[in-house]
Amino acid sequence: MDVWLQWAMGPLFWTAMAFMVLGLVRHVGLTVWGSFRAYRRAGDKRFPVGKLVGSTLHWLVPVGKVRNRGFFSLTTVLFHAGVILVPLFLAGHIQLWRAGVGITWPALPNGVATTLTWVVIATAFALVVQRAGAKDSRALSRFQDYALPLLIVIPFLTGFLVMHPAWNPFGRDPVLLVHVLSADLLIFLVPLTKLSHMILMPFTQLVSELAWHFPEDAGSRVGVTLGKENEPI
Repeated sequence: MDVWLQWAMGPLFWTAMAFMVLGLVRHVGLTVWGSFRAYRRAGDKRFPVGKLVGSTLHWLVPVGKVRNRGFFSLTTVLFHAGVILVPLFLAGHIQLWRAGVGITWPALPNGVATTLTWVVIATAFALVVQRAGAKDSRALSRFQDYALPLLIVIPFLTGFLVMHPAWNPFGRDPVLLVHVLSADLLIFLVPLTKLSHMILMPFTQLVSELAWHFPEDAGSRVGVTLGKENEPI
């Protein structure tokens, strides 16, 4: 078991991290390059920079949407808050970074981390139920929309059991191995799934705005593509 733990926490973890970083760099590079090309071809190069910044911040901190969309939006915000804060600011994780690469930062109090862990577990199931129960969301959902929240539950639940031995009926090492392997899997899946929105979200409003700045000859080229270039509009 020790050999498996060392492998999962060492070579496998760093491989997954390298794959995630390179994959996200590729996503960002393609997005920036595609945006630059779209801007060069745009017929109208005037962009409301202030509006774009404001709408991006509105999506990153969706206070208004929590107020307007109610329970689903609140569930989403709480879920994302826990998913971000617990892995980054759990004292045990910070100790591992300090031992591995010599860097450290302030940690969450254990009680706050435990509360956020249960918030993630509860809201993950709530999001799946809400998505399956809403007709409009269900029509747009794919397999990963249901699988990813449930997969995220695994490292949080096993992490809680590792940190609270009195609740753990399976023994520390097997649960710790599942915890590390599931976390490694999630890290590996980040650039391959919708989890990549963690880095692409700030580009959403820019890409959306660029999509409406058509090239000057866009209309005629669409007509050619559809075989209707000689027909009146």
